[in-house]
Amino acid sequence: MPIVSRSLAVLLSALLVLPPGDAWALGHKKKSAVVAEASPLTQQERVLEALNRLTFGPRPGDVAAVEAMGLNKWIDAQLNPESIDDSALEARLAAYPAMRLSLHDLIEYFPTPAMIRQAEQGRLAIPDDPVERAIYTDQIAQLRERQEKKDSVQRAAYSGQGQGAGAASAQAAEPGSQAMQGSMGNDAPPPPPDMDTAQAPSLQQAEAKLYADLDATGVTTLPPEERMRKLVAMQPQEFRDFLEHLSRPDRVALFRDLTPEQRETVFALINPQLVVGGEVLVTRLLRDVYSERQLQAVMADFWLNHFNVYLRKGEFAPWYLAQYQNRVILPHALGKFEDLLVATAQSPAMLFYLDQTESVGPDSQAARRAATAPYGHARMLGINENYGRELMELHTLGVNGGYTQQDVIEVAKVFTGWTIDRPAQGGGFYFNENRHEPGSKKVLGHTIREGGEREGLEVLHLLAMSPATAHHVSYEIAQRFVSDDPDPALVDAMAATWMKTGGDISDVLRTMIDSPQFWSRQAYRAKVKTPEEYVISAVRATGGDVVHPAALVEAIGQLGMPLYGCQTPNGYAWTSDAWLNSGDLLDRMNFSLALADNNAGTLMRWDDLLGITAPDGESAQSKEEGLETVLLDEPASEQTREAALGELNQEQNAPVGDETRPQLARRVNFIRPREFGQLLLAAAPLPPPADQESALLAGLLLGSPEFQRR
Repeated sequence: MPIVSRSLAVLLSALLVLPPGDAWALGHKKKSAVVAEASPLTQQERVLEALNRLTFGPRPGDVAAVEAMGLNKWIDAQLNPESIDDSALEARLAAYPAMRLSLHDLIEYFPTPAMIRQAEQGRLAIPDDPVERAIYTDQIAQLRERQEKKDSVQRAAYSGQGQGAGAASAQAAEPGSQAMQGSMGNDAPPPPPDMDTAQAPSLQQAEAKLYADLDATGVTTLPPEERMRKLVAMQPQEFRDFLEHLSRPDRVALFRDLTPEQRETVFALINPQLVVGGEVLVTRLLRDVYSERQLQAVMADFWLNHFNVYLRKGEFAPWYLAQYQNRVILPHALGKFEDLLVATAQSPAMLFYLDQTESVGPDSQAARRAATAPYGHARMLGINENYGRELMELHTLGVNGGYTQQDVIEVAKVFTGWTIDRPAQGGGFYFNENRHEPGSKKVLGHTIREGGEREGLEVLHLLAMSPATAHHVSYEIAQRFVSDDPDPALVDAMAATWMKTGGDISDVLRTMIDSPQFWSRQAYRAKVKTPEEYVISAVRATGGDVVHPAALVEAIGQLGMPLYGCQTPNGYAWTSDAWLNSGDLLDRMNFSLALADNNAGTLMRWDDLLGITAPDGESAQSKEEGLETVLLDEPASEQTREAALGELNQEQNAPVGDETRPQLARRVNFIRPREFGQLLLAAAPLPPPADQESALLAGLLLGSPEFQRR
């Protein structure tokens, strides 16, 4: 059941889809839309515009801080992020030490599924270190169990016994499935789907005896070092039985007082991908929420979408993404576009995602050797056009950038040999001369003379400095920051700066920020937030303390925009029409209410935020007005204000036990963990806010059309 009435969601959604000038006029009848459109932005509106466009949204106190510093000086600092102290963010990121490792060390300490398979087959030595050895042996045991289940399914299929039930069992045993990860609603998983019901009681009794022998409380109350020695010393089945039978309080106690490295070890014993895949996502989210270098974070987000890589493209993807976001995209987010283009082209994440590692020149030494190999050993080798096509269509020139299919083929030949060195061991970019197509190539009318790796660098320079690239990427930047349909004059000015400065991203942004279009009344709060922008800006606006960031990552995914979740290379859309489905907007409202009620992994203190010492002594109207000031930085429309107060009144006056409307005391979790079951089960639930009136009003305002625009 939705947390909020559908009629309220429909009303607010209707206001959101109106043009911003019309929506403004509905709530401010004393001024006409014509006057509002013609008038320049006030100084406070300019500050709000900068904070809404150049950051992930203002936090409490940000408007006053920027006004005190001076808007121009603040913009200068954001364009030069190295001048801004970001130690507070770094302190938070210290909780995720794996993300500071090199790709080689990350794969060594947190083995990939491929490495586990190799170790299980005896083709890779299991490390001698006790902790790493325990991780390998636990994962090998899980791998063998899954294989046994798969074999039993096949045997059942051949014998004609319940293929559907067997398939369900195999699915439940897959890594990442709900059965493997747990759920927020149950402390222990149910019996496997294919278990014979008559056997369940005896098996449960045996498990209960084993659990009693393990003495969960005795383990979870040990000092951290002793606790870790106990866990590492457990045999694989013993560890899994121990973990599955932990109550929610015992599971929380298991992680209490552990160092970040120790926490990572426990999760790696469960599944190394929980560490790598989970931390890639939560550290990206934490940077967006807490970094003082907000323009750098916003541009990193822009480039991660522009140079999109899919999290589920192969089992190595999470490991590659750790390097991709922290060492490829972020350092180049405000630098030279050509440097960024080269960094992405040589990143294992991009090489793997767009199948560049499979591209082999048809006349290369590798292809000639394969052609003469004995029957059964030769492979079909040839060029792969994926990277060459997306490089021109999406990364640089644009779909109308003047290239042809022959250019795609020639570019693909240029990049043959660009691959990954020993991927299973965490190697980086490697140019394999044996796979490179010999001879000159002709790209966009330019002859690229034979030169091995240099050919690719020459093509990347040619593309980075093309006027078509300058226009295409400038258009996308303007669409992200200014308008769904940016003024051609603005795009032309940005492209001119691009060509003049050699593709300096900061200078292109400066041209955009200095333009009249950026500060126009028409552009003011005209952009609808994407789900990612909405979730992050809501957290920032409330000043909430993100305790369980995995819950927010889950929320972004459930709102339709999972981080690294776009399968196609074009990334997510920046335009409002992609995010204005009425069902999606209802989900946003439900998320905002969950967030405000501490049900989205973030701790809210509404009384402190509003300066209320006695919640019962303040009227609902005064609280609502205070929340408008804090969350919206401007007055809400009359429709929004009336809807919020009316919803509160209906909520408070609903008869006890009335199932048609949820009560304030009924805390509904919007977050249903699919990816992070183990992570969230290891987290203590957050207490509800003391001031439930403020929580409901805040949730409604965060779901309002005023807040969903930036």
